Amino acid sequence: MVSSPLAGAPAIREPRHVPVAHVTRGGVVEGVHYGSVVVLGGDGEVRFHLGDIEAACYPRSALKPVQAVAMVRAGLPLDGELLSLAMGSHSGEERHLAGARRILALAGLAEDDLRNPPDLPYGQAVRDAWVREGRPPSRLAQNCSGKHAAMLYLCTLNGWPLETYLDPAHPLQTAIADVVEELTGQRIAHVTVDGCGSPLFAVSLRGLARAAARIAAAPPGTPERRVADAIRDHPEMASGAGRDVAELMRAVPGLITKDGFEGVHVAALPDGRAVAVKIADGANRARVPVAAAALALTGVDPRLLTGFAGEPATGGGRPVGGVRPTAALDPSALLTPA
Repeated sequence: MVSSPLAGAPAIREPRHVPVAHVTRGGVVEGVHYGSVVVLGGDGEVRFHLGDIEAACYPRSALKPVQAVAMVRAGLPLDGELLSLAMGSHSGEERHLAGARRILALAGLAEDDLRNPPDLPYGQAVRDAWVREGRPPSRLAQNCSGKHAAMLYLCTLNGWPLETYLDPAHPLQTAIADVVEELTGQRIAHVTVDGCGSPLFAVSLRGLARAAARIAAAPPGTPERRVADAIRDHPEMASGAGRDVAELMRAVPGLITKDGFEGVHVAALPDGRAVAVKIADGANRARVPVAAAALALTGVDPRLLTGFAGEPATGGGRPVGGVRPTAALDPSALLTPA
């Protein structure tokens, strides 16, 4: 593959977010969520944007498919449901824990070799059951355990140190950083630590969308295509039962999509159309309808997205409003056809 020249790192600044969603009650705007949105056409050009798509931001777990591409390129032999789990922010269901154990077993390792923090399951129903049963936090239950298990497996295959696999200077992490820059098309602006302990790279929202597009549109036989096929075929292994990202991939043919903490969402279609969303206050209640509205702007049939219009606001047990994208995200705002 011939690499294109990289753009400079995005600016580190307070993002210039704008209103992207309203919380209404009885026809009155009760709350406003600010954020930024970018929509790319199949040619990679920006077709629509709101807010600040060029400022540095942390994609959080929305970057996991890119990390998975880097690991596959470096020799990770996983496919299917285990590769999907390797890029997952899972709910902590038994299938997720069993999958992480399988990856560790392939490496000849155990849960104690993981360096992600112990936690309760991310999925609320699973967490509630876990607490009722008196089970303590564990590294396997933490939502990034699949990624960490895959990282350790790759280290054993390549003879890389295990104890320091989360160090930004570790061969694994430098390989991931190289692929992040290649697929986003820009230099990394800053490196810090994600909630699970792994390096976290700051890129722009536009760069995040570009990376997802390159994965979704990759030809057969490439590491990118292996990653795209894994999450498309096994969306619940990268999330969990009933999770919005899994439901979106079931609803929209060929879509790959990933969420991240603090209101980040990225999605891409097989022809390279892509969207990325950042909700300034990190609210999931705004992330989902704004991401769905952005997908409609790419040309996705709105009828496929009706289940993602946003949660209702209730009064006395009946709907009296809800969370809705602002008028700026109406499909008529897309001036250039995708």
